[in-house]
Amino acid sequence: MTHHESVLLQESVDYLAVKNDGRYADATFGAGGHSLLIAKQLKTGHVYGFDQDEDAVNGFHGHPNITVIRSNFRFIHNFLRYYEALPVDGILADLGISSHHIETPQRGFSFRFDAPLDMRMNTASDFNAQQIVAQYSVEDLTRVFRNYGEVDQAWKIANAIEKARNEKTVQTTFQLAEIISKFARAGRENSLMAQVFQALRIEVNHEMEALQEFLDQSYKCLRPGGRLVIIAYHSLEDRMVKAFFKTQKSNDSFAQNIMGQKDLMWKDISRGAITPSNEELTKNPRSRSARLRVAEKI
Repeated sequence: MTHHESVLLQESVDYLAVKNDGRYADATFGAGGHSLLIAKQLKTGHVYGFDQDEDAVNGFHGHPNITVIRSNFRFIHNFLRYYEALPVDGILADLGISSHHIETPQRGFSFRFDAPLDMRMNTASDFNAQQIVAQYSVEDLTRVFRNYGEVDQAWKIANAIEKARNEKTVQTTFQLAEIISKFARAGRENSLMAQVFQALRIEVNHEMEALQEFLDQSYKCLRPGGRLVIIAYHSLEDRMVKAFFKTQKSNDSFAQNIMGQKDLMWKDISRGAITPSNEELTKNPRSRSARLRVAEKI
């Protein structure tokens, strides 16, 4: 696998407050950077890593304190229950796309390589980006680009795709990039293409739905005092995480509105979002959009 440099690695693991006999879930195993750092601090404890990508699971060479499960983290509760690992002392999720995905041309995640429009995190899935580009209506394409890529010219790009595919099937990253580039301001081509490619990737992998399901299950997976550590990379994810950490245990309007109190599920440990240091930004420019948030189950 292509080497992947984990973002905010030390900070995120430090915030887990690892106990040597604790149980931890790495919801986005990837190349195993976070799991291995956690495992170094364990004696009798264990890490359960989740990744739906076959390359990630097959590329791991094993560790006595780590079990890797090939699954999307949206099923975290069922698998932790199956492994009799509940409750866990901490859960960590790094929501970013890995260097392996970006740097492997045939996976179709990057507009820097000419490759089939794929973008599947789980290669066993039968739904890919080419199907979206070929089959989605202008209205649905507009929705995807606007909601998941925050693209200003979403409708115009969707119309251009429909016109192009009526003449010739749009099958590759370069074909799509050529359509998109016509709508970018000079010098901003890469930025616009990144937004559109991000939107397609999120739609292909149902990332926002999976994240919401994962968040909803995380509370019952943790013991009281257990920590949830999440690194997000775009505003859609970060807003969802931020809002979730403000969730109340009940909708008791009397406590909230009359008494001015909220019966919250989470204690904010990070006090807002933590961003990479200047040193990390220099070493790994891809970390620039990372936002780390940490909460503790009350």
